[in-house]
Amino acid sequence: QVQLVESGGGLVQAGGSLRLSCAASGRTFSTYALGWFRQAPGKEREFVAANSRRGGNTYYADSVKGRFTVSRDNPKNTGYLQMNSLKAEDMAVYYCAAGAYDGGRDAKYYAYWGQGTQVTVSS
Repeated sequence: QVQLVESGGGLVQAGGSLRLSCAASGRTFSTYALGWFRQAPGKEREFVAANSRRGGNTYYADSVKGRFTVSRDNPKNTGYLQMNSLKAEDMAVYYCAAGAYDGGRDAKYYAYWGQGTQVTVSS
């Protein structure tokens, strides 16, 4: 089992950058694939990016490809989502999640979730 806590959200101007962190408890972080999802008001939760267990493979939604970078530091039990060139449509609550399958783009593949961090983009 793993517990996840996101941080790093906040208010940023369009075109700006933020880096989200996902701190995991427990000694088994490296055995879980890491995913990032977001949910905007009135919309369903959507896949943003994912990182394989060892960090060697990354996966992105088309809407963020080229602007967001997912990474992880297993010895530090932490995952990251670097977000550049932020747009108004990126504004949402961002969640990190841990699951058993690398590359999962559906929330059903992730058993453990953080509480979310708000990202607000002003235009």
